[in-house]
Amino acid sequence: MSMKDKATARAGQVKPRILLTAEDYDRLSDLARAAADAMPDQVAVLTEELERAEIVAVGRPEETVCMGAEVTFRDDSTGKVETITLVYPGDADISRRRISVMTPIGTALIGLATGQSITWATRSGEVRLLTVLDVGLPQLA
Repeated sequence: MSMKDKATARAGQVKPRILLTAEDYDRLSDLARAAADAMPDQVAVLTEELERAEIVAVGRPEETVCMGAEVTFRDDSTGKVETITLVYPGDADISRRRISVMTPIGTALIGLATGQSITWATRSGEVRLLTVLDVGLPQLA
C-alpha cells in the first residue's frame, strides 16, 4: 500500500481526543526525529498523533495510556482481548508482551483513555478498530 493510500485509509478513521504527559510528548518527539529516515511511514503516523495530542504539563492523566502502562484492549474486528505493556523500541519484547510505541498498534494506543476506541492501519494496510478496556500504572524500570 502506498503512502497516499495509507493517508486515504487514515482519513476516514476514528480519532478520539488523546492526552500525553509532557515527558512522553518530549521523548516521543525525540524518537520520531531520530527514526525519521529508518521508519518514515511509522514516524508519519506517530507525528500525526503527537500533533493532535493535548499535553498534560504535570502528572499523569488517570486511566490513560502512557509509556510503560499496561493496557488491556479489544480488537473490535475479531473480539480478541489482549493485555500488553507499551514501551520504547529498546525495551520491546513480544515474548513478555512489551510492545513498542513504534509499531502501528503501539502508536494507536498512546494517549487513549479507558473506554476510547480508535481505528488504526496494520502493517498490511488493513484498517481495524480497537477499544481500550483498562489501563494500569506505568511499569518502566
